[in-house]
Amino acid sequence: MRNLVSIDNGGTFTDICLVREGRIFHGKSLTTPYDLAKCFFEVLTEGSRAIYGGEDLRRLLHETDYLRYSTTAGTNAVVQGIGPPLGLVVRRGWDVGLLQLSEAERRLFAELVGDRVTEIDSLKDGLLDRSTVAAVNALGSVGAEHLVVSLDGPDGQADEARVKEVVLRRFPRHLLGATPVLYSHELVEDPDDRRRTWSALLNAFLHPTMEQFLYNAEHDLRQHRTRRPLLVYGNDGSSNRVAKTIALKTYGSGPRGGLEAAAALSRLYGLDRVLTMDIGGTTTDMAWLESGMVPEIDPGDISGVPVSFRIGDVTSSGVGGSSVLSVEADAIQVGPESVGAVPGPACFARGGTEPTITDAYLVMGILDGSSYFDGGLVLDENRAVAVINEKIARPLGLELDASLIALERAYDSKIAGLITEQVDEVAGVALLAFGGAGPMSACGVAEAAGIAEVIVPKQAAVFSAFGISFSDISHSYRTTVEPPTAESVIAKVAALRIRAERDMDAEGYDIAECGIEAWITQDDGPPIPVGVDGVLGAQALPPDVVRLQLRVTRTIPHFALNDGPATSRSVPPAPIRLQSVLGGDLTRTDVPVFHLDDLVPGTSGHGPALIEDRYFTCRVRDGWQFDITSGQDIRLHALRSGS
Repeated sequence: MRNLVSIDNGGTFTDICLVREGRIFHGKSLTTPYDLAKCFFEVLTEGSRAIYGGEDLRRLLHETDYLRYSTTAGTNAVVQGIGPPLGLVVRRGWDVGLLQLSEAERRLFAELVGDRVTEIDSLKDGLLDRSTVAAVNALGSVGAEHLVVSLDGPDGQADEARVKEVVLRRFPRHLLGATPVLYSHELVEDPDDRRRTWSALLNAFLHPTMEQFLYNAEHDLRQHRTRRPLLVYGNDGSSNRVAKTIALKTYGSGPRGGLEAAAALSRLYGLDRVLTMDIGGTTTDMAWLESGMVPEIDPGDISGVPVSFRIGDVTSSGVGGSSVLSVEADAIQVGPESVGAVPGPACFARGGTEPTITDAYLVMGILDGSSYFDGGLVLDENRAVAVINEKIARPLGLELDASLIALERAYDSKIAGLITEQVDEVAGVALLAFGGAGPMSACGVAEAAGIAEVIVPKQAAVFSAFGISFSDISHSYRTTVEPPTAESVIAKVAALRIRAERDMDAEGYDIAECGIEAWITQDDGPPIPVGVDGVLGAQALPPDVVRLQLRVTRTIPHFALNDGPATSRSVPPAPIRLQSVLGGDLTRTDVPVFHLDDLVPGTSGHGPALIEDRYFTCRVRDGWQFDITSGQDIRLHALRSGS
């Protein structure tokens, strides 16, 4: 069997998950934000070591059937404001809804567009050329490098097409001075002018950054003789080749991978109510799953701004393993500032001077400084002790050990508070903890939130990359139907089907190989399924304008999860080594430390204990039981009196 490869490029680490002959291999590299191609190929090289036992990048790529990739570059670009100055062209008389924008929209509009907004005076044939040229020249003169044309009203789509014809004729693309222009209706057909405009603005802002990196990465992969094109994973759960990818869909795509993997495990273990907790270096991402279904927002929302595409429903907060811990008014503050991967926590010895929970866990003995990051990064405990003493212990008037306990409690309480914002009733909820820092804090956070069951997946450290491997090649389309009659629905479905056939052909597949589904959505009421020929069932059409959606999917191989029987076994009598860990009474206690690979399915044990994988440490606190499943996931249960 050939390889299935998935990569998730995060803010601190870039993860790889590889499937070969039914086995999973994984690896990590530090993210290099100054050159994403560097960490992209470094993690591929790390993947080759995991599979073959030695570095062989060319062989890995030659034997790979599908390479699926998500990147945080889009998210970072919006957060950091890295992108071209945008200019917005609107119809005269439309104020872009500026008086009704939320505070989040106002801030983002100021960063992306500012005062680079101009109106087309007239769309009458005799005046259209002059009005359009004047608008383009005005925006160019104030520094706009990428233009968005978004015209409102029932004739908006047709009018944008007329403006496009003028721009192509008066500013032809072969000239050096040509400015890239995005027409909002070509990106998405959405009757909501504000939502469609935001979608176009964000896409135009992200496009140059994503285009340059992804096409360069694809080019470099071709140089290595890869068999298939790079597939870019999107925030709607689909994967597409670079040429068919919408830049906006790369925003937040990594967390969507975690949702797909969480949904798969929820179904595998029959869990009805699951809260995911993905603690990375910079953020904690949470999502609520019911009945094994991926939660979605449709239409979506990005940083408080409405967009026209569906996205995974994930809440992100500035708390992570690299979040800065500080003292303000005699209280410990957690984040939202982060030291990231560079300079990183003080214990990384890369110039970091602020304490983090990673430093605290090292000093407490939860992390092993010699085996961290699979031994690829040796941690300096002395530096961690120094910054915690200087910036936490002394300001609080505490001894070192007491300050460590205070730090952990503050950190756990901070994340537990995020849980209470997500879930009203925690009874019967399972906490699915992943990310590089999630397993360390899982039991502590669960205790603080009143949750009695925790699952730490074997692939916890690369869980989003693992989830990307469940995606297929897919395209989605949406349009409006007005008036909604059986004939108009049939005509619209036929038009969308032609687009789907064209797009799948560009992906390299015949439409006959694909599954097609169509449905009508309304503001009120459930979706109405529509046959792929546009024929409706017995359900009556709503009287007003409706949104028609169509999705075409080409299934590609996934990893097959299997929860087979596991023979009950006791925990191995001899621990790998002993390690000192602080208890709640400020005493240091030697606890067993096990390697996850050595705990066969069916193994059970009790805390306090530490279970180590190559890239994560799961802390089993006193009062918790752990069980190793057939897939080597760790299931943790809080022990209660009488249980």
